[in-house]
This record gives sequence, structure tokens and C-alpha cells, in this order.
Amino acid sequence: MKAKRSARLVDMTRYLMGNPNKVVPLTFFANRYDSAKSSISEDLTILRKTFMYTGAGLLETIPGAAGGSMFIPGIEKNEARQFIDEMRSSLEDNSRVLPGGYVYMNDLLNRPSILRQIGRIIATLYRDKKIDAVLTVATKGIPVAQSVATLLNVPFVIARHDSRITDGSTISVNYISGSQKRIEKMVLSKRSLPANSNVLIVDDFLRGGGSAAGLRSLIKEFDCEVAGIAFVAERVYNGPKKINKDEYTSLFKVDTNDKGIKVELGNFNFKKFYDFTEGEK
Repeated sequence: MKAKRSARLVDMTRYLMGNPNKVVPLTFFANRYDSAKSSISEDLTILRKTFMYTGAGLLETIPGAAGGSMFIPGIEKNEARQFIDEMRSSLEDNSRVLPGGYVYMNDLLNRPSILRQIGRIIATLYRDKKIDAVLTVATKGIPVAQSVATLLNVPFVIARHDSRITDGSTISVNYISGSQKRIEKMVLSKRSLPANSNVLIVDDFLRGGGSAAGLRSLIKEFDCEVAGIAFVAERVYNGPKKINKDEYTSLFKVDTNDKGIKVELGNFNFKKFYDFTEGEK
């Protein structure tokens, strides 16, 4: 049955946003709605402008016989700024400071709406890195990493501290915990990461960088490349970090002391976010 344009636009939007970073051939939509390719091309032009105007992301045209259209999720600059400001206000609460200088963030990082916005921001920051997988360690950063992987539409991989029989053959590395100053182990199934994959490391909190350094070493054992390292927040840390500041991105920088907590912007910038008043930045 032939679909009306209004119905096509709604369903195409749903399909493209539900399958990000996937090339969808023009013939797929033409057959789906029993419509001419010229009509589908006009629909895609409308969606492209709408996605860009609202800051939802980009709709790219992939040329060639195997080409089509691909939706790349993102976030508009002003929306990102507003979210970051709201998160800063929520984090800058002295009651969040825990013994050892840790910061309580569980109440924020268990909310789907917040996780999705964080995922959109990190996905935007790394959208040009051709990510093949998102990797994290079995800690509180799991939901953050999963949100990013969902928006990038790539496998979500968790390194654990011990192996399971269901993992099959595994690879493990030892690393020095940045905060506890003790030797830890992380394990990953050999089937988790194909060789030559570009892997994005995602975690919730950076202190000494021990876990991130361990994940970086684990990625090298798989003959893969580290495409980037992203944290929701990093703590102002006087000791040496296991990763360099130019190796990672953080959304917030947290300083805790006897007077309480101070939260500033992390080391990222807004230049990769969409601005519908000026075009893509």
C-alpha cells in the first residue's frame, strides 16, 4: 500500500534514528513505502534539513552503488550547553563528597534521560573517529558506555576483573589501580574485539587513570587501536596520572577539599556540536 508523505516522514525518522550510523539504501525506503525514488529523495532532503535545524544530528548521503543515507546522531550546541550547566549545578553539592575525595553520581547516572544526553555529547565528540566498539570496565561506568555504544550503533564490550566459563578463551592484563595503588586484573574474551578495531574507552570517573591505562593495554593485546578515551567527570588530582591529558576527554572537572566541591567544565570544547544558526561547527 502506497504511504502518504506525512506517514513516510514519521516512519523514516523513526527508522533512521533507531538505526544510527547505518547506510540505508534508497531502494529500501522506495520498496518499504511503494514510492518512487524521486519522492524518497525529496523526503530525505526534508529530513536532512530538519535533523540539522533541530540539532538531532546529520543525515549524510553516501554515493555509489552501495550508497544511501546514514543518520549520525548529535546534539545542538545550545542544548548541550544547557544540559552541561544543569549537570554542573546538580554535581556542585557538598553532600556528594564521599570519603577519599570520590563524588556520588549514581542518582544522576541511573536516569535514562541523563544517560542519553551524555551519550549524545560523547558520540558527537567522537563522531569522526570511525568507532568500531565501545569498551569499559565492570564498574559504575557501564550505563554511560552502553548509552554511547547505542548511539554509535557499535558493539558494547565490558572488561571484567575475573573470567567466566561463558567467556571461552580470554586475554588478561595486570594494571596498577590509580586510586588504590594495588595490582588489579582485567579480562576480556578473545571473541570480543576483532583485530584492527578502533575502540573508544568510556568510563564515569577519572582519578589516577589506572583503569583507563589497563583498558588501553588490553586493547593493544587484541591488535586494536584506541580511538579515544572519554569520562563523564575527572577529579583534580595532584599525583601522576596513568594517561596524559591529551589522550582523553572529560565533560566535568571536579575539585573536592575540606570546603566542599567545585565543578568546572572538563577539557572538551563545543566546536564539534551543531549550531543551526551558523551551520555545523
